[in-house]
Amino acid sequence: MGIAPKFPIIADEFSGRRVLVTGGTKGAGAAILRRLSAAGAVTATASRSTLPEGLAPDLYVQADLSTPEGAQKLSDAVLDAFGGVDIVIHTLGGSSAPGGGFAALTEKHWRAEFDLNLMPAVRLDRLLLPPMIERGSGVVIHVSSIQRRLPLHEATTAYAAAKSALTSYSKALSKELGPKGVRVTAVAPGWILTEASEALVERISIANGIDADAARQNIMDALGGIPIGRPAFPEEIAELVAFLASDRAASIHGAEYTIDGGTVPTV
Repeated sequence: MGIAPKFPIIADEFSGRRVLVTGGTKGAGAAILRRLSAAGAVTATASRSTLPEGLAPDLYVQADLSTPEGAQKLSDAVLDAFGGVDIVIHTLGGSSAPGGGFAALTEKHWRAEFDLNLMPAVRLDRLLLPPMIERGSGVVIHVSSIQRRLPLHEATTAYAAAKSALTSYSKALSKELGPKGVRVTAVAPGWILTEASEALVERISIANGIDADAARQNIMDALGGIPIGRPAFPEEIAELVAFLASDRAASIHGAEYTIDGGTVPTV
């Protein structure tokens, strides 16, 4: 799938900015955290497991953000350590629901998808945004998914519904907070080349007796094809997020940006 691109970084672009990245220990979230840290940001993140080697945020909190208690724990720690945040980037998400269509999804599956893909953003925004509003400045970015527009009925119905709700919530929040000086945007990635996606490739490869390249092609075919011929690198997602979080995007507000290599076939 090639080598991840390297982008020039504006030195000290985020110097002094206090940034929270949820889901910042893996995949695109980790790439975003590294990107903003390299540009001078003071960063915080959280996860249920221990902090992976090679990642060094200024603040790490072990917490389950799919619960109200986890969101409160992270918010309390960030406010205590930083006194507030200037940028909140919600990348936490994923799906553990089984395949098999709508009939395979139980009440527990639906609740788990919404608790992971929607509610952490809702809860943390409620806890962390009031100081932003009081200052009259801040940036909030919600990472959604093209699945909200292209749900795969076999496996992602609940995940897609939760991400659709996240995008709608983000738009509503932008209408409320824009006049108060806080910018809100959303990013909708397609397939991203992460450890989790490579694990999926391996499972498909083993299950079907095919090599990894054929398994990747199966995924792209299920998505209807990716015109550029590959998934996005986490670093490419991070670069878009860094731009939207920066002062260079000062007039960008209330929009969702798709980064999917052309997967979504409509305008």
